[in-house]
Amino acid sequence: MSDLPLPEPVPGVREVRLQRVLRAPPEVVYRAFTDAAAMAKWLPPRGFVCEVQAMDVRVGGRFRMSFRHLASGAAHGFGGEYLLLEPGRALRYTDVFDDPGLPGVLTVDVRLREVDGLCELHAVQSGIPDVIPLAMCHLGWQDSLDQLAALVEAPAAG
Repeated sequence: MSDLPLPEPVPGVREVRLQRVLRAPPEVVYRAFTDAAAMAKWLPPRGFVCEVQAMDVRVGGRFRMSFRHLASGAAHGFGGEYLLLEPGRALRYTDVFDDPGLPGVLTVDVRLREVDGLCELHAVQSGIPDVIPLAMCHLGWQDSLDQLAALVEAPAAG
């Protein structure tokens, strides 16, 4: 993992912790987190499409996006702020849902490390609202990480 540690668990704060090894350099994985078109492709869980309305990738910069379920049409918007950006190594950003039924500020911490030509990714999403089952949040992230792998592990175009 990057020499910048992930936050320690905080008692009473709901979180999911994820780990994945990807067949891509950390710089490419980092780019997938900071490129609007890439985020729209890999971040939404299965069955959802993503629209990125704004993405100002700099510390203090903000982003806005929404997920829409293709079959039902149900949508939810959210946005946040970039707190830490270290290309190829680390990101930290917040997420705040537009829906008042999903209160609070979520924080996503991502660490990337090159290991034998691969990228080891560790992520923590914390501050998850009580109304979101942690198992569903974890499953959603697994969908997203599968799609991230498909994107970053694709052979280079000639």
